[in-house]
Amino acid sequence: MTSPYAQDGFGIGFDWGPVGAGVVAGDIVAVVDVLSFTTAVTVAADLGVDVYPYRWRDETAVAYAEQYGAKLAVGRSEAGPDDVSLSPVSIRRVTGITKLVLPSPNGSTIAKLLSDSGATVIAVSLRNRRAAAEWVTRQLAEGSAAKVVAIAAGERWKDGSLRPAVEDLWGAGGFLSALESDDLSPEARAAVAAYDAVADELPKLLHECAGGRELTQYGYPEDVAIAAEVDQSRSVPVLRDGMMFRST
Repeated sequence: MTSPYAQDGFGIGFDWGPVGAGVVAGDIVAVVDVLSFTTAVTVAADLGVDVYPYRWRDETAVAYAEQYGAKLAVGRSEAGPDDVSLSPVSIRRVTGITKLVLPSPNGSTIAKLLSDSGATVIAVSLRNRRAAAEWVTRQLAEGSAAKVVAIAAGERWKDGSLRPAVEDLWGAGGFLSALESDDLSPEARAAVAAYDAVADELPKLLHECAGGRELTQYGYPEDVAIAAEVDQSRSVPVLRDGMMFRST
């Protein structure tokens, strides 16, 4: 029996987190983690830096980075002048790197989980939502894909449960809206409606939502500002063989 949660019968779907990513399968899956994994990936792609998503920042991540000759991102609070972290500001500042291992508990983890699913996985943020939609539309026109799913990564409460993050809902909805399709599941339609309701008030509302306020309180308002660069990136990071490389 088909799962009622799979959103079958629609060409465009939407869900939340790693569990949703496992249930709502698509030929193309857009992972959306606006603050900050997918924003960081688009910034890296703009600079020609390939990103290797990884789940945890631990000794295994060190070995993984060494395996590929890549720089390993550190925690935001640990980053020095020559370090890279999930902070898009740190990626724009650093020079001399072409490969980056970027661990995160949300967007990066979902991308890593999807890497063996057979789906084409792309990183989508507010910065590249229109470019990503145009790229996907070309794949659909060529017949290389039939179903597209956007997965909002969300954040985590202290007990480990999913905290739906409105910025990821907006990012996913903005991408789905730009697809200009009538074949949306009810869940996808709700995401599009959420984006359309705030599109004229971004980036102001990105700074005022819980995720934006959190980063600002921690001293990273510039990261929020970069995340709010709506449609400013033409990069479409595509995951292949464990690495996200720039496609345009």
